[in-house]
Amino acid sequence: MVDILQTPLLDTVNIPADLRTLAPTQLRQLADELRQETIAAVGVTGGHLGSGLGVVELTVAIHYVFDTPNDKLVWDVGHQCYPHKILTGRRERIRTLRMGGGLSGFTKRSESEYDPFGAAHSSTSISAALGFGVANKIADKPGKGIAVIGDGAMSAGMAYEAMNNAAQAGNRLVVILNDNDMSIAPPVGGLSAYLSRIVSSREFLGLRDLAKRVAKKLPRPIAAGMRKTDEFARGMAMGGTLFEELGFYYVGPIDGHNLDQLIPVLENVRDAEEGPILVHVVTKKGKGYAPAEAAADKYHGVQKFDVISGVQTKAPPGPPQYQNVFGAQLSKEAETDPLICAITAAMPSGTGLDAFAKAHPERFFDVGIAEQHAVTFAAGLAAQGMRPFCAIYSTFLQRAYDQVVHDVCIQNLPVRFAIDRAGLVGADGATHAGSFDVAYLATLPNMVVMAPADEAELVHMTHTAILHDSGPIAVRYPRGNGTGVELPETPEQLEIGKGRIVRQGHKVAILSLGTRLGEALRAAEALEAKGLSTTVADLRFAKPLDEELIRKLLTTHEVAVTIEEGAVGGLGAHVLTFASDTGLIDAGLKLRTMRLPDIFQDQDKPELQYAQAGLDAEAIVETVLKALRHNSGGVVEGARA
Repeated sequence: MVDILQTPLLDTVNIPADLRTLAPTQLRQLADELRQETIAAVGVTGGHLGSGLGVVELTVAIHYVFDTPNDKLVWDVGHQCYPHKILTGRRERIRTLRMGGGLSGFTKRSESEYDPFGAAHSSTSISAALGFGVANKIADKPGKGIAVIGDGAMSAGMAYEAMNNAAQAGNRLVVILNDNDMSIAPPVGGLSAYLSRIVSSREFLGLRDLAKRVAKKLPRPIAAGMRKTDEFARGMAMGGTLFEELGFYYVGPIDGHNLDQLIPVLENVRDAEEGPILVHVVTKKGKGYAPAEAAADKYHGVQKFDVISGVQTKAPPGPPQYQNVFGAQLSKEAETDPLICAITAAMPSGTGLDAFAKAHPERFFDVGIAEQHAVTFAAGLAAQGMRPFCAIYSTFLQRAYDQVVHDVCIQNLPVRFAIDRAGLVGADGATHAGSFDVAYLATLPNMVVMAPADEAELVHMTHTAILHDSGPIAVRYPRGNGTGVELPETPEQLEIGKGRIVRQGHKVAILSLGTRLGEALRAAEALEAKGLSTTVADLRFAKPLDEELIRKLLTTHEVAVTIEEGAVGGLGAHVLTFASDTGLIDAGLKLRTMRLPDIFQDQDKPELQYAQAGLDAEAIVETVLKALRHNSGGVVEGARA
């Protein structure tokens, strides 16, 4: 398919300046070729497909009308940016998307001047575009800030915080609302398109401004009546009252796949002297590719696939995914416990809660992209005696840290946090890695932090969290499949803060937290082959620490190593603090901590990421051998110190 793809117009476009040399009548063909190139590329790499297909025409229109990169184009979340990357000098590398050393699956400042702002979390675009627009306004430089934000991202409060402040930018800010699911205004049609062209014209904006000035000079009751009549008429015709109240000129809705409508509206918006302006564009996710249009998720995220049939390459059968183990266990226990409820922030399937939602719809809550609200909502439920589970990716829970501290931990409320995607996440790269949750949670008073070594342990920890009513508790687990161990029929309630010995030795102690346990056991085998008897402990808890077990291991072994899938400040730091506070360091302890390096790691296969991070069996062995060769003793922190 790639070899026979015919893209004569697209072949002439390397950067948007090339695009602007085309005649308007050629743009339809260019968009069609761009759509086919996007499909062909993602067929090779996998990744986010449906969102990008939905904005092909919009991408062409924006780059055709606006002066990018001088006008700063900010894509919200960024997973719809593949067509944008093709048009901005990266077509030759587009088949390296989400691969090691390849293009990021999101916008990235270091990748191109056409990516002025990196984004992989939602609802940041309006704030960033506002910053670009205001900076240019202050410096009296040309250039607008253009935010393209999806209707899902508009569920987050940050978008409205930015819009409330948008008047500062004047006409330097353009917000394009990409409505690709349920329209918040009347259906798209000829009349709507006509009205959109009219209300975006300079003449209409000038007339409205004149009307406002005249109204200010009229008696208050008459002026108020004029304003209400205008709002009512516009609200009925176009649904823009909300955005008008926030200080925007509202334009829309318009058909986001009709270039004959898009181009003149965006040209009017570009030339408008008033602002800020919000353009409401209705698009269809997966547009132009039948398998995507027919799929329930519109091919939001896909594996490699056959372009002709749309059939995705399936991974070979394997153990269940951690998220599904969690979701199934929670749903099962909710059958007999009416207090259990589940909350997620727009990720029901990603967190494994789709099964729970089907079985217990009255106790399932998808709050949209609103992590802060999700946490405080869970706190309210807990305060009223429920047993809420707040299931959020580690990287997204960062957005609700203030709520975790103030609304949960200070009040010691028993909110259960199911933290998905803990550790490195492969193709999604640094923006989605769960690197920091142990560090930012284990430092909080009242919090309990668990990490299962395998899927059976996750079953036990889910059960343990349900029964933990004395305060907040979190269980973190990685993306992907489990290890293949048998799942228990009856879950155990684990003793809080107690680990376990999984292999007994006497010279080297490896203290593992989470799913690095398998690598720790492989390292122990290699060390035994070198004559070094090795103990391996699964600590299970980052907080509270099993101080009795840790003291025993540190005082009865020549070298101790901690290993975790998190940044500095996590388990290793807490073990070092314990050793310092208890005087173990003074006894000449040799303790090494192994954790993620102090960098943001780019995308790659997870096993390669962990090898690069120095968190595989080979690195553990090397760390132990270096520690044994270190004659001075003492504490040296670092994976390969």
